[in-house]
Amino acid sequence: MSPVVAPPLTWLYVPGDRPERFAKAFATEADVVIVDLEDAVAPGHKDAARQNALTVLRGATPKPVQVRINDLRSSWGAADLARLRDAPNLVGLRIPKVESTDDVRAVRTAIGSRTLPLHCLIESARGVEAAFEIATADPQIASIGLGEADLSSDLGVSDEDGVLWARSRIVVAARAAGLPAPAMSVYTKIDDLDGLAASCRRGRALGFIGRAAIHPRQLSVIAECFTPTEEEANAARELLDALRNANAAEDGVAVLPGGRFADRAMIEGAERVIALAARRRGPAS
Repeated sequence: MSPVVAPPLTWLYVPGDRPERFAKAFATEADVVIVDLEDAVAPGHKDAARQNALTVLRGATPKPVQVRINDLRSSWGAADLARLRDAPNLVGLRIPKVESTDDVRAVRTAIGSRTLPLHCLIESARGVEAAFEIATADPQIASIGLGEADLSSDLGVSDEDGVLWARSRIVVAARAAGLPAPAMSVYTKIDDLDGLAASCRRGRALGFIGRAAIHPRQLSVIAECFTPTEEEANAARELLDALRNANAAEDGVAVLPGGRFADRAMIEGAERVIALAARRRGPAS
């Protein structure tokens, strides 16, 4: 069996109309850089942002690059897909405001035969209700996630409590579809690192793994919150050892020290914890 590979934990948005920031974004600790053509770019700068994204993707990039396109119902979104469908070195498209399987099919039609991971952002009540159908609409869908600013506006809520159900819905839909655990939406209060940390811990408890950032100073906080502690890694190793012993004894259930029961369904989670904890130590020397 292949070893579990730790998923990314941090994604950093960089405005597509600020090409001078691209190198700075690549120099950060972000796992993935997202060139944003949507919210961070004023209407008059859309064409330039699209060209900047294409230019950077034509060369080798030191980190994986995704692009968030504009709303696919707009002329900007259509132009984004037309220009970027053949861009080299593009590792994924982030599709905003996805509400249905029709939206997914529209993107697939636009990119033609190219194999390209699609990351669907769900930002409305209609999208939340259709989360599982969206997650299973096409084999190229690589993840689903929330766009919480737009969702909060759509729902008329003003804090995280108002999107708790939607967060859990997305986690469940992703799992049911066999997709990776979703990453959290951006935390918009750039200077509130304590609030960011508290929000990340809450999201991790709900089943999210990792988070997108809008400023480099947020990255270390996100990585720290979603990286298991050594104690958590040791507990995961203990669980796997107990289950291996139970398997050798042809017993499907193991009892851990302290009386906690464990079964084979917990293996994947324990292996993921160990893989993520290894990020803290870094590669073996």
